[in-house]
Amino acid sequence: MGLNVGDVLQFERTFTKEDVEIFTKVSKDEGDHHLNPDEVGRLVVQGLLTATLPTKVGGDYNVLARTMNFEFLRPVFTGDTISCEVTIEKLEKKNNGRTSIFATFLCTNQNEKQVLSGNFAGIILGY
Repeated sequence: MGLNVGDVLQFERTFTKEDVEIFTKVSKDEGDHHLNPDEVGRLVVQGLLTATLPTKVGGDYNVLARTMNFEFLRPVFTGDTISCEVTIEKLEKKNNGRTSIFATFLCTNQNEKQVLSGNFAGIILGY
């Protein structure tokens, strides 16, 4: 399964209270808004937990990230379903058998509100 410039990869995830609890333990990001539910029982999902969405491409295509830039546009709450679109902007084969990649991404919630945008660059091993 290869990648081409212009490809748009799409996937989604619904964040749970358990996701936030596990990420809180791992990251030590223990802000009150991650520990104490709001008036409707939701926790705020850590920004960096939300930012794991575009990293799925790294796992799927063996990408070693060199840079990642995030713009957090609005909060994500437990129970939100976030859709992520990653667009492959640049692929460049190198002499060492590696390929450099640059991609942009946009994540939206179930209400079609943008929650996260950004880009990443890195190297694809064995591509």
